Amino acid sequence: MASIKRPWPRPGPGGDVFSRMSVGALTRRSAIALLAGCSVLSTARAMRGGEPPAPRRSGARDSLAALAERSGLLFGASIGRNGVEEPGYRDLYIAQTRVLTSDLALKFEVLRPDPGAPHYGEADLLVDFAAKQGKKFRGHNLIWNENCPAWVKALSPGDIGALLDRHIDETVGRYAGRVHMWDVVNEPFWPDHRAPGFFRKGPWFDALGPDYVARALRRAARADPKAKLVINEAFTERGDGLGLEIRRRLLRLIDDLQHAGVPLHAIGLEAHLQPQYPDDDLGFQVFLDEIARRGLEIHITELDVDDLAFPADIATRDRAVADRVFAFLSRALACPAVKVLECWQLSDRHSWYADPSLADRRADRAAARPLPFDRDYRPKPMYDAIARALDARVA
Repeated sequence: MASIKRPWPRPGPGGDVFSRMSVGALTRRSAIALLAGCSVLSTARAMRGGEPPAPRRSGARDSLAALAERSGLLFGASIGRNGVEEPGYRDLYIAQTRVLTSDLALKFEVLRPDPGAPHYGEADLLVDFAAKQGKKFRGHNLIWNENCPAWVKALSPGDIGALLDRHIDETVGRYAGRVHMWDVVNEPFWPDHRAPGFFRKGPWFDALGPDYVARALRRAARADPKAKLVINEAFTERGDGLGLEIRRRLLRLIDDLQHAGVPLHAIGLEAHLQPQYPDDDLGFQVFLDEIARRGLEIHITELDVDDLAFPADIATRDRAVADRVFAFLSRALACPAVKVLECWQLSDRHSWYADPSLADRRADRAAARPLPFDRDYRPKPMYDAIARALDARVA
């Protein structure tokens, strides 16, 4: 079972200041959209399903990997030990994916919970599995300011810099030629921390400042010159103040890195869709075009849907999830620079939303259904939504 991967964002009303900025920001965005002859897609419209994903006939489903390949994409998902060791889940990954991402196994706090030798066992298992199945592998992630062990935080700034270098040298070097892309820096921004540049605070930033990003990318490029280097970021699909601010900061960071000649090949955008917040699919598409204009690939890296705001009835909820995914992907996949589409796990059984600590989020206690396959690994309407969006990209 996947564990929770980040601090839960605070709700907009009465929450962080950037969510409270959303009304004015959306008004300005809407004005631009109207001038362009378009309208911003809303969650309500997604639930009404203005052009809903048509169900595919039973027994006529192509794998998402095959559909994605026809549209010039790699489709995949994050994977943990359960994806290798549980026969049914293993079969799902083999059939449905072309690229796999480590879920927890390559995160710093898992590899280095103490100053001793790194714990590579699960990461080796996953990388070997991908290689045997002929799938590409994405390493997630090298440097993230969240969840660092206490022993790292106790180091001096100079020792933290040396540790960053050593961690990247050893980890990327160990898997050189087998890990095809690395999320080198994960979620560099968190405006609520009020750090200069709205960077996310943590041991790497606190010790090295914003330069830790360029340092990590340069170090990874030296450790494996053939690997694709990625900055992975969250919340940019949201149309509130938080999402819009992170978009702006991320574009500025890209410009600064490119001006300095820092190696960077792609931007990963997580797409944990949260219908309880304002969506901005048109604005997100414009944002993707801005990244593409800078010559970078775009990877949708962690797609799932928080169905907290949807009704408990399974059929109704699954339909709402599918409609939201189709509305989002219809815009996102229109950008030719999008080359990778990955879900965060494949089955509801192993979603991070299934963590017991989140069981009381819904008053009705209904189990979360955020992914294209249910707890028994059967395809759901979200599967059809992804398939139809991929078909539309081919057309």
